[in-house]
Amino acid sequence: MQLAIISDTHMPRGERTIPVLCLERCRRADAILHAGDLVDVPVLELLRSLGPPVHAVAGNGDTAFVAAVLPRALELTFDGVRVGMVHDPGESRGRAARLAAAFPDAAAVIFGHTHSPQHEDDGAVQIFNPGSPTERRRAPSHTMGIARVEGGRIRFEHVSLG
Repeated sequence: MQLAIISDTHMPRGERTIPVLCLERCRRADAILHAGDLVDVPVLELLRSLGPPVHAVAGNGDTAFVAAVLPRALELTFDGVRVGMVHDPGESRGRAARLAAAFPDAAAVIFGHTHSPQHEDDGAVQIFNPGSPTERRRAPSHTMGIARVEGGRIRFEHVSLG
């Protein structure tokens, strides 16, 4: 099973669009995960139009309507692997332990908010931030994530979108 993971699209804003490579990877995935700050409904509709089921959480930059229809936190199971998702992971110090405590049954926790790609694996829980496909801020490039779930394990990778 393959998961396409994005966060912090912050759209609509000016001429901003989700890169074609990101949309192609999302279209080919078994599920799309968005870790918050879609901002408005058209982004959710665009992702849903790609085909795979979309799972998303609300972020601090979302409109009131999006924040009302999406949960702040979500726990999902993919082929027996439990995954937590939240937008804001809090401060960097103690992040992995804090996310693990928030999702004690999860093998991995996906988050957004920082716009910085991050992956840590302490052997007990993995934490993963895909970065942003549209607003890189201090990250070297626009990014997204791909996760592969097989054999009761989840493996993450970052994909540079340029």
